Amino acid sequence: MASTAIPTQAAPHATAPYAEKSGVWSWLTTVDHKRIGLLYLYTALVFFIIGGLEAELLRIQLQGPNRHFVSAELYNQLFTMHGTTMIFLAVMPLSAAFFNFLIPLQIGARDVAFPRLNAFSYWVYLFGGIFITLPILFQVAPNGGWFGYVPLTTKAYSPGVNIDFWVIGLLVLGVSSLAAAFNFITTIINLRTPGMTLMRMPMFTWMSFVVMFMLILAFPVITIALVFLLFDRFFGTNFYTITAGADPLLWQHLFWIFGHPEVYILILPAFGLVSEVLPTYSGKPLFGYPVMVYSGILIGVLGFGVWAHHMFAVGLGPIADSVFALSTLLIGIPTGVKIFNWLATMAQGSIRYTTSMMFGIGLVALFIIGGISGIMHASPPADLQQTDTYFIVAHFHYVLFGGSIMGIFAGIYNYFPKITGRLMNEPLGRWHFWTNFVGMNLTFFPMHFSGMLGMPRRIYTYDAGQGWDSYNLISSIGAYILVVATLIFVYNFFMSRKRGAIAGPNPWNAGTLEWSIPSPPPEYNFAVLPYVTSRYPLWEGGEADAESARINSQEGRSAEELGIVLPYSTIKPLLVALGLIVMFSGLMITHALIFIGAAILVGSLYSWLLSPLEPEHH
Repeated sequence: MASTAIPTQAAPHATAPYAEKSGVWSWLTTVDHKRIGLLYLYTALVFFIIGGLEAELLRIQLQGPNRHFVSAELYNQLFTMHGTTMIFLAVMPLSAAFFNFLIPLQIGARDVAFPRLNAFSYWVYLFGGIFITLPILFQVAPNGGWFGYVPLTTKAYSPGVNIDFWVIGLLVLGVSSLAAAFNFITTIINLRTPGMTLMRMPMFTWMSFVVMFMLILAFPVITIALVFLLFDRFFGTNFYTITAGADPLLWQHLFWIFGHPEVYILILPAFGLVSEVLPTYSGKPLFGYPVMVYSGILIGVLGFGVWAHHMFAVGLGPIADSVFALSTLLIGIPTGVKIFNWLATMAQGSIRYTTSMMFGIGLVALFIIGGISGIMHASPPADLQQTDTYFIVAHFHYVLFGGSIMGIFAGIYNYFPKITGRLMNEPLGRWHFWTNFVGMNLTFFPMHFSGMLGMPRRIYTYDAGQGWDSYNLISSIGAYILVVATLIFVYNFFMSRKRGAIAGPNPWNAGTLEWSIPSPPPEYNFAVLPYVTSRYPLWEGGEADAESARINSQEGRSAEELGIVLPYSTIKPLLVALGLIVMFSGLMITHALIFIGAAILVGSLYSWLLSPLEPEHH
């Protein structure tokens, strides 16, 4: 294997590219995809900590029988917000941080297709996240479970404002996801550098590409479900009113047609990150690249055909049960293919056990456990026993914590030098990995046993003597270890941001295009658009134009010097997002706000669409 063709000497100005644009205003107005990626990263990490704190309160309450640490009502709010926060405000946006920062760099582009839409997507996410999270401070947070099942969430059974926050918050967050999805599909199709065919794209970009189509197909369905519920709650319609002839299963079908693809929307970006990490630290290309691509696409397609395995307990009948049981078994095949390809990538490689690699291997190990317990639920009789028990809680945490979160941490440790120009502390990283790995297994593995012993989900307290006491105590101890793990990570992250060792362009000797430019990247990414002829241009001599490689690796020149025209920074995407959330808030507060929000939204959008994207060429 050829060594990297790009110089890897230490960068003398590790934070130079962002230095000229500092201050709060520059962040409020930025349309630079890398800065928006950083905004996603920091915001999502805050929400990850909030979601973790909500889980800790749940574990304190369930640590032993007959405890009264929190009230039953607050407990309902905490478990609803824990699920909602982790899925919509932490894991998805952490993936979005990598979409934003990495995709243009991996495909050799200077920016995303729609820089302002990209900024708009972030601000909608931020305002929607604040809107849905703040009520917990006043104990009026959503309290109907993150499934939001009707008729529990209709006005008759949830008359307060709790569910209103949830419905409006998720509708707003859906706008953010759809805006991002259209943006990145357009970016990947149109802005790939010369020679970057689809089958030369890095695996993270490929998995993200699949996820964008899943978002576009899945989010309109949950939007329809939420609009129906919003109309029932605010305008007296009867989409879910059983006494008026509605069927409560309508919500379940709509929710799970979105909800099961959502699981893959959460896991595929982590799969993509691990498919970058394992080859880098094994020192060899990803095994079976084409099959990995096709298996990712197949997961995306089949993900839309398995939703009713969440509904085996509702009495759909033997034919529907059989169809969804078979489709659920089928989706295990492309997922298993990925596992074997990762193992084959590591086989006979010269493995370096960095923190990033350990998290990558951790994903492979833990996701297998979650995947196998998922296959169990393809059997309707088994599922009928396990559904709504803690066995399911164990299953999906092995998939989403053991899968998504481990993969995201692998990505953070791997790409931190590219994002900041500095290396994270490896000994602290190992402490983080092992406390995280031990804490995660201690927390969630005992739930398999308490679930099989009949412990239902969503219960606020329980009597002694049912065989659940010791398992709950172990789970709570594991949750406290996870707090320690997170504190180690937060300290390492912020300490390394300021004092980490200078990284240089390619500290890991990785093979993909993003490692050919300085760390952190200049605002224009590539001084000269590279021409690629292989999947690992830095390993395989595929960076055909040596002169462009030399130019791109140089530090410290401005876009003006290079004659590169960049989009204007603008506050307008933030104002449009603000108008959107104000308009929706008016449904709950006063109808005058609807018109004020609409005026801000329409005025800002009109100004946005009329103003030029970038300076005129002279």
